[in-house]
Amino acid sequence: MLHWNRPQRLRSALLAAALLGAATPAVAITGVCPDGSIFIVQDVEAIPCPAAKRVDPNDVPPLNPEFLPRPYGWERFNRESDPYNPYNVIDTVRPAHGGAVAPEPSPPGVGHAGTDPRSALRSAAGPVSAAGAGPPPAPAPPLPPYVAPAARGLDLALAAQDVRDLATIVELMQQRAPATVVKREHVDASPTVLRLARSPAFEERLRDALARRGTPAGGPVVLFSAEAGGRDAFYANLTFVQGHVAFHPDTDDPAQFGVLDGRLGDLDPSDRVLGYAVLPANVDPARPLDIYWDDRLLTATLHP
Repeated sequence: MLHWNRPQRLRSALLAAALLGAATPAVAITGVCPDGSIFIVQDVEAIPCPAAKRVDPNDVPPLNPEFLPRPYGWERFNRESDPYNPYNVIDTVRPAHGGAVAPEPSPPGVGHAGTDPRSALRSAAGPVSAAGAGPPPAPAPPLPPYVAPAARGLDLALAAQDVRDLATIVELMQQRAPATVVKREHVDASPTVLRLARSPAFEERLRDALARRGTPAGGPVVLFSAEAGGRDAFYANLTFVQGHVAFHPDTDDPAQFGVLDGRLGDLDPSDRVLGYAVLPANVDPARPLDIYWDDRLLTATLHP
């Protein structure tokens, strides 16, 4: 009996171990994105990039400097405002009505080899003069001035005194939780100063306003105040990094970002911009937080 039961018990134990292994979900999925960044997620749907390479945690490459978090907001802003970016050049050569010129279909029996490629350009440009040149293209219209996306759609019920009080809170909180970045373009120029802080009272008011809209509240709310020392520009290119979480607020989404006073864009001396950013729920303000403003980095603990 013992000779026959031992293999049976062994098979039962192996079967039970296999079933337990199949029922245990994967703890995390680790991989590398094409840009060199490394991710750790729990679901396949949460992988943050296409063509990702999944690797065992023990095989993750070392975090070389080029793999560390970058000021993504600043890079994206420069890319979108670069006049030499082919993506932007397309808009400057399109017709005034904004649509692309569709080429006319070739007549039946005429192939591409028998078609003069300049004919499509002539037909799009208008009648050809006797000299053989069409009229000069119209200059591209200037870009409209940037308009700050204020906290539209949110009824925060802030009076002028409330806004001044919030600006004072941001300044005074620098004594308890310093989070100040100074940007000086020239040695003899007055700097532009960015300060960040938290206000539990404002955070509660913002959550109430989002709840009235039916928008779920995110994580901690950070107030920011930017004051220009001279002529400067402030576009709130902010990126918050903590651990494997990197967050760049969408300035068009009042659930992530809002301007309470002032405007984004070109600032005159002493102009001030007061606003807020809603961080992800898994960001802990009691732990150090890397904050990128343009290409500058600040590490701060916003809840000491």
